[in-house]
Amino acid sequence: MEKVNGGICAASGFKAAGIHCGIRKNKTKRDLALIMSDVRAAAAATYTTNLVKGAPITVTKKNIADGFAQGVICNSGNANTCNANGIEIAEAMCELCEKHTDVKSGDIIVASTGVIGQPLDITPIANGMEALVNDLTYDGSLRAAEGIMTTDTRVKEIAYKFNIGGKQCTIGGIAKGSGMIHPNMATMLVFITSDVAITPEVLQTALSADVQDSFNMVSVDGDTSTNDMCCVLANGMAGNKMIESCDSDDYKEFCKALFAVTSYLCRMIARDGEGATRLMEVTVSGAATKDVAKVVAKSVACSSLLKAAIFGADANWGRVLCAIGYSGADLDVNKVGVSFQSKAGTIEVCRNGAGVDFSEEVAKEILLEEEIKILITLDSGDATATAWGCDLTYDYVKINGDYRT
Repeated sequence: MEKVNGGICAASGFKAAGIHCGIRKNKTKRDLALIMSDVRAAAAATYTTNLVKGAPITVTKKNIADGFAQGVICNSGNANTCNANGIEIAEAMCELCEKHTDVKSGDIIVASTGVIGQPLDITPIANGMEALVNDLTYDGSLRAAEGIMTTDTRVKEIAYKFNIGGKQCTIGGIAKGSGMIHPNMATMLVFITSDVAITPEVLQTALSADVQDSFNMVSVDGDTSTNDMCCVLANGMAGNKMIESCDSDDYKEFCKALFAVTSYLCRMIARDGEGATRLMEVTVSGAATKDVAKVVAKSVACSSLLKAAIFGADANWGRVLCAIGYSGADLDVNKVGVSFQSKAGTIEVCRNGAGVDFSEEVAKEILLEEEIKILITLDSGDATATAWGCDLTYDYVKINGDYRT
């Protein structure tokens, strides 16, 4: 597998665009994005489990009920959630795509992100559609990635090349997500494209399984968004033999490539958490089962007290043990070991559930790096899991204290 440039346009037959149409007051920020496949593609998606859902999710579910789509339109600056005419607006966005591209409105995935409960005016979108479609190019991934950003400070895109049955295939993705990140589905907003030939049913199986180990293992602040969505379009233009079974080697290769994209985007989302200064990667090994490993990893990554300690570069390992203890996982706390690791080194702070002597000065140097790994051993089996999070800083409160106004 080889990392390549191009994001969502790296795969054959995909164009993308991103413009400022006027939804957002800041004219320097793009607020409308479009992704189009040259041909109809297999489509799969996962969505937020929040009972309050954005109108675009309802429309997207309907549009891809047959397992196919050809395009994605997404606006930023307004979530189109809790609006009386939300469904009407989301459908209108799809109809505008049909009008300007000749792709049927029922083959469009629609998404929105931004402020909840604020009416979304279709006028700027309608006025911007011609410019948006004219902006479509086979190297437009970056502009589309910018068009879906809200409080994000970093563009999130990635692509990989890999082989299936002797055919070169590509998969790429873009994402937005910085705050209100605690997926349980789902994800923030993630759009993935591939030129692999795969049936919609098998594609959905692959995505639904993947998010359990990728996006559902990310937490910035413990809040599950109303608009979380992850979708994949696979147009088959790589020319590989159609993947029709989840038992085949080709399926396994596709799943590896999919996870390479999703796990990369997970790290980028966690690193770009609102106000964050450090990425936290929590890896649990030696668990009795995969479920135990995941529960422990996610509990530690979600701990507000630990996140605050990481912000202060304080090796307060007791907060790791505390989060393990209330995780609900069935384990022997007397076997737990904890180490902190970064490019500055590794330091063991806990062994067999008890503290060990360590240098606070060395620990401080390790925890002052931008990427921190928290390594947890349970000594009860061979299952592993990883979760991603970030530190909790003063700026998180500043950003969210007046986000709407």
